[in-house]
Amino acid sequence: MTKVFESVSRFRLGYDKDEVDDFFHHAREVYEGTTTEPLTSRDIQACSFDLRRGGYVTHEVDAALDRLEGAFVARQRHECVLTRGQAAWMEELAEKARSLYGRLGRPDGERFDSAARGQQGYDKDDVDDLCDRLVAYFDRTEALSAAEVRGAVFRARKGRDGYAEAPVDAFFARAVEVLLGVE
Repeated sequence: MTKVFESVSRFRLGYDKDEVDDFFHHAREVYEGTTTEPLTSRDIQACSFDLRRGGYVTHEVDAALDRLEGAFVARQRHECVLTRGQAAWMEELAEKARSLYGRLGRPDGERFDSAARGQQGYDKDDVDDLCDRLVAYFDRTEALSAAEVRGAVFRARKGRDGYAEAPVDAFFARAVEVLLGVE
């Protein structure tokens, strides 16, 4: 199998090469239809790799995962449009978008649960700012891309000063799904 990612030095940490190679090999088989094992864009979003000395450069692998997710969403859209029509695809996206609105309608500082006492979370203002950009995208069609949401960085805050990370991550993963479906 040809290595497609650069490696870090043997003294630095990168993604485990075998895990990455196996994942991308499996993804190629699923995409090409040579296996019936499932793999969805959500699976791609959720995948993670162990860190090893001399592994693959993480940002290269992460960028490839982003492109792979986009390809799987594009294929899903194509298949839906072929079998059920454009209106069905748009309704599917609209349903996913509606699932985001409950949180988007909440007041700043209350959109997600706070991080547990002493636990690290995401800065509430940073998260709320990105939520406001989503509202502007949905309500006023202001520009926002999946890459911008994926690339968002939130400052760290402890306890009640931050939002719990897991629900924020899940929410923005759904937002990325919606944005990719439109792009």
